[in-house]
Amino acid sequence: MQFTKLFAAAASLLLPLSVSAQDVDYGQALYEQYCATCHGLNGKGAGPLTELMLEKPEDLTLLSANNETEPGAFPMLRIIHVIDGRTGVRAHGGSMPTYGEIFMSEAVDRGQTGSVLETRGRILSLAMYLESIQQ
Repeated sequence: MQFTKLFAAAASLLLPLSVSAQDVDYGQALYEQYCATCHGLNGKGAGPLTELMLEKPEDLTLLSANNETEPGAFPMLRIIHVIDGRTGVRAHGGSMPTYGEIFMSEAVDRGQTGSVLETRGRILSLAMYLESIQQ
């Protein structure tokens, strides 16, 4: 009985890991709101603020192609860390906002656990959207 409950609880944690069109749609909406001004609507690094920047933003459609660790594979964990920005991974040169902090501050009304879950969900949705636009 205890094992069954434990197994069911563990299995339920894996359910949110399946990618759905809704996750990608939410990720696209987040991308358009937070990222497109620098990276462009198509993710190629030509957003309206690009001409004001010292460094051109990365072409986000080539993240898999440019993955040196595992060529052709989307570097999901690295991208999550870069978006979050709080883990010390600043591969984007430091000019990109720390979205982990931004999302946490926007979700503060959900309480500690709720804001952490909301933040992680937003970051994962953004990363899944970026994975969906790879060339």
